[in-house]
Amino acid sequence: MPKVSFISLGCPKNLVDTEVMLGMLCQQGFEITNQQSEAEILVVNTCGFIDAAQQESVDAILEATRWKEEGKCKKLIVAGCLVERFRDEILKEIPQVDAVIGPNQVPQIVALCSQASDGLFAEESPFLYDETTPRVLTTGRHFTYLKVAEGCDHGCTFCVIPQLKGKFRSRRPSSVVSEANQMARQGVKEINLIAQDTTLYGHDLEPRATLSALLRQLNDVDGIEWIRLLYCYPHSTTDELLEAVARLGKVCKYFDIPFQHASAKILKLMKRGGNAEFLLRLVEKVRRCVSDVTLRSTMIVGFPGETEEDFEMLIQFVKQAQLDRLGVFLYSDEDASAAFHLGEKVPRGVARKRRDRLMRLQQKISLQKNHRWIGKRVRAIVDGPSVETELLWQARMQGQAPDIDGHILINDGPENAFRAGEFVTLEINDAHPYDLVGRIVG
Repeated sequence: MPKVSFISLGCPKNLVDTEVMLGMLCQQGFEITNQQSEAEILVVNTCGFIDAAQQESVDAILEATRWKEEGKCKKLIVAGCLVERFRDEILKEIPQVDAVIGPNQVPQIVALCSQASDGLFAEESPFLYDETTPRVLTTGRHFTYLKVAEGCDHGCTFCVIPQLKGKFRSRRPSSVVSEANQMARQGVKEINLIAQDTTLYGHDLEPRATLSALLRQLNDVDGIEWIRLLYCYPHSTTDELLEAVARLGKVCKYFDIPFQHASAKILKLMKRGGNAEFLLRLVEKVRRCVSDVTLRSTMIVGFPGETEEDFEMLIQFVKQAQLDRLGVFLYSDEDASAAFHLGEKVPRGVARKRRDRLMRLQQKISLQKNHRWIGKRVRAIVDGPSVETELLWQARMQGQAPDIDGHILINDGPENAFRAGEFVTLEINDAHPYDLVGRIVG
């Protein structure tokens, strides 16, 4: 069988698709390699969400074409969201690409790699893997992502995900729990539940299911120690969900709730609704119901029609909310989105200045928040050697999600004394805006 290598870009949901394709190929006997120069088949799983992600995907495809000229690569396959948006353009503009498959054609990867197909597939029904689908975990053995649903029913005007992934569709609770048990048997300690809107989980099922009920079932899975929620929606973060997170011992006291803005006018243009007062009440309620909770959010600046007054409302909201973590993105003017047709576009330079100002504000807030940990002892999971320096190891506490939040750098402990996936007790002795520093005490 030929050697296959993957380049996976974009969000954790895309990474799960990559792992599913790897699993399908491994099941059929294909050899997987991390060395692109050795691969006879290269697969680039792309992101097509915003312009920066699209450019990163195009650059990766062009880099992969080099291996067809200089390496052993005989076939180049492009997969993922970029294909769903620009299928014909990819094949026309990059002739080195041999085949393309969109997110709903994931199962066709085996036929493509075995040369049993020319890559011209009929329209597929929406794809959603389940517990019987083979999958190869690429995040290491101690943590992984578990996709509980696919697609989206929201109509946010800045977003094209519903066009790329289709309507929201949940997996059966039994399927999710079964996969969690499989992960536990493989040594996974931390699962991160993902979907476009995790809080919407189960509303489309018959009988109807809820995220809080799913959490109660997952909390009983032997071997899993941390369960984290990612991508919650403000309007569907219910009292029942807050109670479940507060009560269940394995569920991390962590909420990632993208607010996107705080101006009522901009939120209306985004078709998200609400205002700063509603969001502040939600922040207060989450903190009241879930002790020691970590709150993370994201904002978009430069949305069409955003005035200085709207931006000042956002600044004031961030000052009042005092979020633990905040990501800030520049609005991406996608021609397939509804917002593309809105007038009053904000100049890119103005949007960058707003982003930089908001991030400077949040850095001060995050630093103050992190300083509160100095002198405290926390339970943390070891990820491995630090990517910044091999002299230090890095770990995470419950309030630090993998890949998107900072780490705790371990600056005092026996050399080579740690294993990835090991839980340790650390005493925090220094703090930075993104990372903490601690010494091992148990």
